[in-house]
Amino acid sequence: MDDAFTLLRQAADLLPEEAVAESGWTAEDVREDIVSSEWERALDALTEIGDTHPVSVGFWERLAEAARQMMLDRSRRWCEWRAWEVRHGTIRATLTLVAAGEGLRRTAFSGDGRLRPMWDIGNRNADGERDLSIATLWWRTCGSSDRGRPPRSGWHL
Repeated sequence: MDDAFTLLRQAADLLPEEAVAESGWTAEDVREDIVSSEWERALDALTEIGDTHPVSVGFWERLAEAARQMMLDRSRRWCEWRAWEVRHGTIRATLTLVAAGEGLRRTAFSGDGRLRPMWDIGNRNADGERDLSIATLWWRTCGSSDRGRPPRSGWHL
């Protein structure tokens, strides 16, 4: 099994050279971070690039294993989640929520893939009745202030 350093480098090599994250990170920036042993920052950048560009299951699997070796459990679970999405397909919606006190919601809730609300995306069962799908919600702070932009947050369904 390859070490985290090698896995991050391999994942960076799977990206097209023109791939750029919303924060401005590029594959070349990631390679520089890897060389200077900024592994966690490289993982964050690769994750952000992968969230904005089509990437392979192998890309996410490498990141998941690197995150496991770096003992970054939440990052590992996010990368495993994204590998599952690439493998099985998904309907992705990014929602922006108001603060708990500003809208109807009054309390926080778990947002790392454990909440599974039902939703109607237009499917019908064999009897022609509405067939609800199960959504999985993941709260993720996207982006980084390291490149001069504030992080943004969103829900991924």
